Amino acid sequence: MPSFASPPNPQAYYEQVWNIVRQIPLGKVAAYGQIAKMIPPPNGVEIETYAAFAPRWVGGAMAACPDDVPWQRVINSQGKISERAGAEKQRQLLEQEGVEFDAKGRIDLKKYGWSGGDEVEVSQPRLL
Repeated sequence: MPSFASPPNPQAYYEQVWNIVRQIPLGKVAAYGQIAKMIPPPNGVEIETYAAFAPRWVGGAMAACPDDVPWQRVINSQGKISERAGAEKQRQLLEQEGVEFDAKGRIDLKKYGWSGGDEVEVSQPRLL
């Protein structure tokens, strides 16, 4: 399986991620991998390769997101905020939205998880 540190066209992929994250409602969260599954693999990337690398690509998109993207609503698959600079700010923002954390720092994904579902609009990226 080839290694992809980033998507073949990072800007186009990131824009798709940001468009999805903008749809996560106030007080809800989604996981990196969940968002990745909402986006089809880029041309030339096999399904298995995409499944292995796409959650990291979503993380890269979140690290580079514009100010209008509610980045705090994207967490890891265990319901936790990923350890990194800004983690405490992320928790504060989520708590302000009414999201609760348990004693181990986890969010109940059954209660606060966003299903996405059919209402998700995945726009095709602009080709530069």
